[in-house]
Amino acid sequence: MSNNQTQLDKKCINTIRFLSADAIQKANSGHPGICLGAAPMAYILWDRYLRYNPVDPGWIDRDRFVLSAGHGSMLLYSLLHLTGYDLSLDDLKSFRQWESRTPGHPEWGLTPGVEATTGPLGQGVSNAVGMAMAEAHLAAIYNRPDHKIVDHYTYALAGDGCLMEGVTSESCSLAGHLKLGKLIVLYDDNQISLAGSTSLTFSEDVEKRFEAYGWQVLKVTDGNDLEGIDQAIKGAREETGKPSLIMVRTVIGDGAPNKEGTFGSHGSPLGEEEIAAAKEAIDWPVEPAFFIPEDGLAHFRLARERGGELESRWNIILKDYKESYPEEAAEFQRIMAGKLPANWEEGLPEFPADSSPAATRATSGK
Repeated sequence: MSNNQTQLDKKCINTIRFLSADAIQKANSGHPGICLGAAPMAYILWDRYLRYNPVDPGWIDRDRFVLSAGHGSMLLYSLLHLTGYDLSLDDLKSFRQWESRTPGHPEWGLTPGVEATTGPLGQGVSNAVGMAMAEAHLAAIYNRPDHKIVDHYTYALAGDGCLMEGVTSESCSLAGHLKLGKLIVLYDDNQISLAGSTSLTFSEDVEKRFEAYGWQVLKVTDGNDLEGIDQAIKGAREETGKPSLIMVRTVIGDGAPNKEGTFGSHGSPLGEEEIAAAKEAIDWPVEPAFFIPEDGLAHFRLARERGGELESRWNIILKDYKESYPEEAAEFQRIMAGKLPANWEEGLPEFPADSSPAATRATSGK
């Protein structure tokens, strides 16, 4: 990779970092640490691998990205704005404000590009497992050897807190059992919680735990190693028989001179002086806030063109599928639209009041 491309990548990553930090500072509320620490892995995923169309967020065969660590919502909002979703810079400046489109934790149906409502830690990982199950189920039913109309990956970004939650253990155990090879979880392994080091309450071997679940586990020892992250995602995509956990060792609040690596960057704004010092350290303009370099924005906005081309190619496949398999295509589109079949009520069973008692587990599905 050329030095010019590497420098542009770094510029784009710093744009994500400082947009997030500025928005959190303006709101005087939020979690900047993950936005700074996890920006490189999020950028590499969104720039090189994630298939999406900012112009049509509802494209059926898009890849799904779930920010399980929902407290880092500004990381996602920055990406959505920069890549060209219907989320303006003014929306970012309204972060955490009443009736804004950028709430403190992502909310499905409110913000374009948000795939799941997250906030309760671990919930997003479990949602991602469900999405990967749905992809595998729909692909098994509707795909044909010459027409793959369901063929996408599900990604989640999770933190230490997500992996501490029981719901993550249950869902990830199921994901391993089902061999969901198109599920990839990026683990922001910064080893910091709101109260301090995770060693206060969390000392298990995450790698062995997930291997026991039947997952592939990949490691990146430096959260700023862009090519290491790239190769890990590539390796995860190549493993089709297992879900993958990518453990990325990051520094929370990366680049904040006095707060990086500490819980001081976790649950509160960095402070104007700290942000200014972080910007000055890499020759980033201190003013104006919410600065976006033109070449960086132009690079991000290429996602609109890529996404349009991806969806156009998929629409050709869908058109051919409709012609070759009209009944299956009609059913697929009905299901994806969330509609029930005509006269579905007529298929409901009847259980007379005077019949023998029966457990719902016995009557379900009849």
